[in-house]
Amino acid sequence: MATSNPPLKDDLDIVIPTIRNLDFLEMWRPFFQPYHLIIIQDGDPTKTINVPDGFDYELYNRNDINKILGPKASCISFKDSACRCFGYMVSKKKYIFTIDDDCFVAKDPSGKDINALAQHIRNLLQPSTPFFFNTLYDPFSDGADFVRGYPFSLREGIPTAVSHGLWLNIPDYDAPTQLVKPRERNTRYVDAVMTIPKGTLFPMCGMNLAFDRHLIGPAMYFGLMGDGQPIGRYDDMWAGWCVKVICDHLGLGIKTGLPYIWHSKASNPFVNLKKEYKGIFWQEEIIPFFQAISLSRECTTVQSCYIELAKLVKDKLGKIDPYFVKLADAMVTWIEAWDELNSKDSKKTNGK
Repeated sequence: MATSNPPLKDDLDIVIPTIRNLDFLEMWRPFFQPYHLIIIQDGDPTKTINVPDGFDYELYNRNDINKILGPKASCISFKDSACRCFGYMVSKKKYIFTIDDDCFVAKDPSGKDINALAQHIRNLLQPSTPFFFNTLYDPFSDGADFVRGYPFSLREGIPTAVSHGLWLNIPDYDAPTQLVKPRERNTRYVDAVMTIPKGTLFPMCGMNLAFDRHLIGPAMYFGLMGDGQPIGRYDDMWAGWCVKVICDHLGLGIKTGLPYIWHSKASNPFVNLKKEYKGIFWQEEIIPFFQAISLSRECTTVQSCYIELAKLVKDKLGKIDPYFVKLADAMVTWIEAWDELNSKDSKKTNGK
């Protein structure tokens, strides 16, 4: 039976990238059925994707993306889950929750099914505290508060733009770690949510993620990955680095921790290594690049921040490989396409 009075029912879309039938939705039915789904079909657009009965959804394949965006469709990845960000662009809701089709309902230590979506909503609706670390983690969680010594002037917090969830069972490891620890499983349920401090980057995983589309949506671009690109499996990482720098600049918060999902399937580490190989080397230069970024004071919207960031990517990272010049151009195309499809709310000032 569907959840009674589901929170944000009319203000949230669930975005799912897939190449297969969505049987996994059956286990999520009690939590997802009240919400609208946006399904992004990757790969062969002539293939029929079956969606269980009773779900309210719209489905886009590559032909649809090309038709809607025209030449700007070049910024949307093909044969890679990075295609999910098209769903963020076409959504008309304030909030987005995105999940992979190999992510199942997890259980908490008491054996109760975890409503991941409800926890993400709690995270997003409560403030973040990135300027001073609270040793009891999220002070807005039940049973917690600000500890002694926490400045009262900072206790109001700031708006939360992103809620980053975690995974039980198969951890989100890179290929070298997968190869060294093929049997490792995450069984540790840590009952905590925390704000990622200002000035600290993090590896954002896109398989269990929610965000406020009005606050940070235009920066949630998952880059150029997959077919025809020299790199893969860095789509969510790239988005996370861009988002964090922009959130820090605009005074927005990012939370990580709860909720957990059950990640059911380990991807092939040899295939992953082929996709990640260049990224493993490149990130040793990419990370210092993002750590050193200082956006100009004129950047007061997510779009203006992102355009300035794209220019810096071209100028600084273009020296590493021509791919980054192409990526920087795609970042600009993404913003142009976003604004075309979201002309009404694209004028809103984001953040401050």
